[in-house]
Amino acid sequence: MSDSTLEVIRHPLIEHKLSFMRDKRTSPAEFKELLDQITLLMTCHVTRGLEGDEVSVETPLEITRARRIREDRIVIVPVLRAGLGMADAVRKLIPGARVGHLGFYRNEETLEPVRYYGKLPPQSGRATFLVVDPMLGTGGTADAAVAELKSHGATDIRMMCVVASPEGAAHLSARHPDVPVYTAALDRQLNAVGYIVPGLGDAGDRVFGTS
Repeated sequence: MSDSTLEVIRHPLIEHKLSFMRDKRTSPAEFKELLDQITLLMTCHVTRGLEGDEVSVETPLEITRARRIREDRIVIVPVLRAGLGMADAVRKLIPGARVGHLGFYRNEETLEPVRYYGKLPPQSGRATFLVVDPMLGTGGTADAAVAELKSHGATDIRMMCVVASPEGAAHLSARHPDVPVYTAALDRQLNAVGYIVPGLGDAGDRVFGTS
């Protein structure tokens, strides 16, 4: 699949850790730790274009100039509930980032997302929004999350997921061609009930041990 908005972050460590996430024998605790590690590796890549402000820093030897980003202008938006498994890892690297929350559940008959919760910080126009959700399946939930952020005034939105389907990536690209999507893997397809295959199962269940 060729898609200008989708970028698969290829790295041996990411591929190595993802192999254990896919394994059905991996425990919830191990799954969450692997998700943290992959998210950390991805975050370095996803934020590479952020601009920093020049500051003066006194080292043990002299005063020098350095660059620092405005962490408070970064907003992490986990899509509940599975996205919570990625948010803490991003905050390890950007502790000053703010966190919004968007909650959706999937109607199992229509496969359409149904919103049940939303809380976003004010003054969104100048912020960079990192939408995090381990799975980009049909693309419906990601579409709804991005649309809500745009209605809130967001203009710089980046989507992070661990596994994406071609159908979901194409859907999000068609609906929001201005939103880059970063994933650790582009899987084969969706199955008849809208799950990514080969995938890694229900990420929320595997993070929280509810499967």
